[in-house]
Amino acid sequence: MTDKIRIAGQDDVPALYDLLQQAYAPLAREGVHFTITRSPVGRVAQAVASQTTFVLEREVVGGGTALAATLTVRFPWSPEGNRLAPWPFLHWFAVAPAFKRQGLGNVLLDHVETQFLRAQVKAPATWLATAVNHPWLAPFYERHGYEPFHRSTNALGTPLVWLRKILIPELYSEPVAAGARDPQAA
Repeated sequence: MTDKIRIAGQDDVPALYDLLQQAYAPLAREGVHFTITRSPVGRVAQAVASQTTFVLEREVVGGGTALAATLTVRFPWSPEGNRLAPWPFLHWFAVAPAFKRQGLGNVLLDHVETQFLRAQVKAPATWLATAVNHPWLAPFYERHGYEPFHRSTNALGTPLVWLRKILIPELYSEPVAAGARDPQAA
């Protein structure tokens, strides 16, 4: 089977929305609630328009392709979301149920980190949030070099852990805390 990673466009929004709903539904049944499960399709369309949403397509039996996995990158300058860190934020990472346990999440995450964020964007680090009680994701990210740096609770009452990964150590520096004076600015 041939896989292709590309950036999603507006034509992908319905299939992308379906993938996200299907992938996150089992978590909601376990008490892990993410806002995408209660968001309208328009929110996905907005993210595709203002952020960078990657999709991994896989050839399916009988011809054609299906969206097998997705990962969205929100940049610090985009209008959405809060700002705990000045680096690109990864979210809506999902693998379609029919394609789970095939390593596609690893392939997509590696592509976004190495080929896009490190090689093209030159991002010194990236960050993300996941549920503290997510059945497998925090250990998955930690195996991929992510380290916890903050905790909070989302609007649906799910406790979150915020993780960061340093991608280019020689470009990385700790962010200046809100309200602190930047010594370089003097």
